[in-house]
Amino acid sequence: MKVCVTGIGLISALGGSLEDSWRNLIAGKSGIRLHQPFPELTPLPLGLISQQPSELRMLTQMVVASALQDSGLVAPLADCAVVIGSSRSYQASWEMLARQMYRENLPVSSLGNWLDTLPQMNAIAAARQIGASGIVLAPMAACATGIWSIAQAALLIQTGQCQQALAGAVEAPITPLTLAGFQQMGALAKTGAYPFDLHREGLVLGEGGAVFVLESAELAKQRQAKVYGEILGFGLTNDAYHPNSPEPEGKSAIAAIKQCLERSCLSPADIDYIHAHGTATQLNDRIESMVIQRLFPQGVAVSSTKGSSGHTLGASGALGIAFSLMSLKDQILPPCVGLQQSEFDLDIVTAARLSKIRQVLCLSFGFGGQNAAIALVR
Repeated sequence: MKVCVTGIGLISALGGSLEDSWRNLIAGKSGIRLHQPFPELTPLPLGLISQQPSELRMLTQMVVASALQDSGLVAPLADCAVVIGSSRSYQASWEMLARQMYRENLPVSSLGNWLDTLPQMNAIAAARQIGASGIVLAPMAACATGIWSIAQAALLIQTGQCQQALAGAVEAPITPLTLAGFQQMGALAKTGAYPFDLHREGLVLGEGGAVFVLESAELAKQRQAKVYGEILGFGLTNDAYHPNSPEPEGKSAIAAIKQCLERSCLSPADIDYIHAHGTATQLNDRIESMVIQRLFPQGVAVSSTKGSSGHTLGASGALGIAFSLMSLKDQILPPCVGLQQSEFDLDIVTAARLSKIRQVLCLSFGFGGQNAAIALVR
């Protein structure tokens, strides 16, 4: 059964809507700025939507409402599945609760309804928002969460469990613990994100999310919905190797991509553009480049959009899918913002350019060796 994307809601450091973010990305702009949201931590480059860190519930409500409006659907949607993931979920709320407990010596009983901040509650809140009373899933797979969420929703439609699904991922990861943790690992950049660059410094954390309306092709045709593209297939694997380092040979990542291509009935030569994970860390970019070089013919266009949006962790694959679908729609290859001098022998897009694009591959690689690939077609 064919699965189509009929609506997109997106918010990022690049803009408050899909159109604004896409326009700024194509213009080669970046939403990354130097910020100091927490006085106890030094200023860092961050992809903030406004001057202070956003709240997860608010971001989710915005992207869900935008996706519904874009699709032409009106709530309630009782039979619509909801699959919305996040790698951090309400971590910011938990950190705030912890500070209140230990600094102000408050009893646990005074901390309000903490049940609303459990990891799955964001997906449940989205279901309430659209009046959905069917399947609700809340995937968590590190930085592969976004692609996994959309793959899960596509599978629900393909197996006939529903004809419509709201799927994606949202992340509000700018918290003291997250920043301190990545800083302790030496993974954070000092000036900006430069994916695949010879002088890349590390990742820049960003906030945002993307949510999609997925429908069976039959339902989309029946209601004469506009279609951004079709989800052909996906691949999901795990390295089973290390908590935060990718497997050095990229074997499991290669397996995920091969799995995706096989399920999509595509060969590597059929791919016109690869939206890479491209975190701008030393290890990720090196291994991802090696994987692309091994699997794909020379000349396939590649770019990462994290130099403009920042790394939105669990939401990054969802943002990548949104930008990939816009690439298919407008026949424009988005640039790898921040790249000055590539370390790798890849056809990396340095400035937006018109191109004939039909099949696109979107990649995500997360901590714990979570690998995800998804193929989209115009």
